[in-house]
Amino acid sequence: MDMHTVVVGTSGTTAEDVVAVARQGARVELSAAAVEALSAAREIVDALAAKPEPVYGVSTGFGALASRHISPGLRAQLQRNIVRSHAAGMGPHVEREVVRALMFLRLKTLASGHTGVRPEVAQTMADVLNAGITPVVHEYGSLGCSGDLAPLSHCALTLMGEGDAEGPDGTVRPAGELLAAHGITPVELREKEGLALLNGTDGMLGMLVMALADLKNLYTSADITAALSLEALLGTDRVLAPELHAIRPHPGQGVSADNMLRVLAGSGLTGHHQDDAPRVQDAYSVRCAPQVNGAGRDTLTHGALVADRELASAVDNPVVLPDGRVESNGNFHGAPVAYVLDFLAIVAADLGSITERRTDRLLDKNRSHGLPPFLADDAGVDSGLMIAQYTQAALVSELKRLAVPASVDSIPSSAMQEDHVSMGWSAARKLRTAVTGLARIVAVELYAATRAVELRAAEGLTPAPATQAVIGALRAAGVQGPGPDRFLAPDLAAADAFVREGKLVTAVEAVTGPLA
Repeated sequence: MDMHTVVVGTSGTTAEDVVAVARQGARVELSAAAVEALSAAREIVDALAAKPEPVYGVSTGFGALASRHISPGLRAQLQRNIVRSHAAGMGPHVEREVVRALMFLRLKTLASGHTGVRPEVAQTMADVLNAGITPVVHEYGSLGCSGDLAPLSHCALTLMGEGDAEGPDGTVRPAGELLAAHGITPVELREKEGLALLNGTDGMLGMLVMALADLKNLYTSADITAALSLEALLGTDRVLAPELHAIRPHPGQGVSADNMLRVLAGSGLTGHHQDDAPRVQDAYSVRCAPQVNGAGRDTLTHGALVADRELASAVDNPVVLPDGRVESNGNFHGAPVAYVLDFLAIVAADLGSITERRTDRLLDKNRSHGLPPFLADDAGVDSGLMIAQYTQAALVSELKRLAVPASVDSIPSSAMQEDHVSMGWSAARKLRTAVTGLARIVAVELYAATRAVELRAAEGLTPAPATQAVIGALRAAGVQGPGPDRFLAPDLAAADAFVREGKLVTAVEAVTGPLA
């Protein structure tokens, strides 16, 4: 298989494949087994459609209107209508990577053979992804129950050649024009197909998968910046000893402590150069970094477990079972995903909070153990990093607000038929904002800690080899070191990119080997 092609089979997909399609533009192909499963399930739906007895989603209305039996002559119109009427989103356009993840995950469920759509419907979705066509999906419209209805409906509308979409060049045009330009024939929906295209947790799941990938990088980055701050504050690395963490065996805690210890290996700063007020213990934000970072890591592990289960799932209502039954169910409810999304927002806020506390300590001459106020070149004439910490504090406060769970806020819909919803889409949207903010918070600590270490080095103290590698890579990336006041925003933006793009982790691993 070409490394740039993802083959979709009948048994779900992986987080790596989601990221490859969403962010790297990987091509998508349906496996032969998937096409066979699609065909077999469609035969069951066609047989049921020919019977006089009503079957939900095949020959009935939807939601609160499910009691009406729809005659054969109106069923194609019914499927078109559900897509058109449910494509009711409002607000800003959702990011391209989110829409691609959304479509790919819907395709994953179609390929399972449990939805009853024809193979050509699934193939058209693959063709749209491969053409780089991205339906316009709006910020608001999903309650996360019956899945992400409005977002998925906007995607289905594109398959029909209706609505707006973004072409490979980023220009928004009528979807019909874009399909024609790429030789793609719009689909004519038949029984159940409209419903199957819009009844899933795909949007919230796609955002969960990408957030987990981003947070993995950020948690390793935060272990590194915590170690740099410990070093700059002349803290002790004895609290990172494996035997201390073995007696409280939370897996993430041990991993974070080990990461920090490896970063600090060979440092000439840690624990040896006390000032006039010697410390018996370092402050919690320094000493307890492995415990806090590690608890967040364990939450990521739980989130990945939930995501993997969902990636292996076929989420639709009704579903086609192997014995020929088409059964209604509640598997579309987003609660399992929504809870994890909210939990991740909480740990992101707490990681941001402890990170900011270390930055503040680096800047306070009363607590920094000999560093200049605000790490300024000429304090009083220069303000140093005073306002960088303000920015970091504002971001922390924003993350705290974003940590308020969305999943506790159900609001009834569909004439009380859908009377308890997950709000998983909203949980995912705020988590994306939190992840972006967390990267910036970590970047500010990186910026402050590297400056502080360089000031220590100017006094004749030797930083750890890994720390020296970070400083070298950061300066090569255009982020300046100590000196008189300058325009800080470009430096902070470059530090943010350095963290987000994984360059911080790469710089350290060149010395330490792979970190967890």
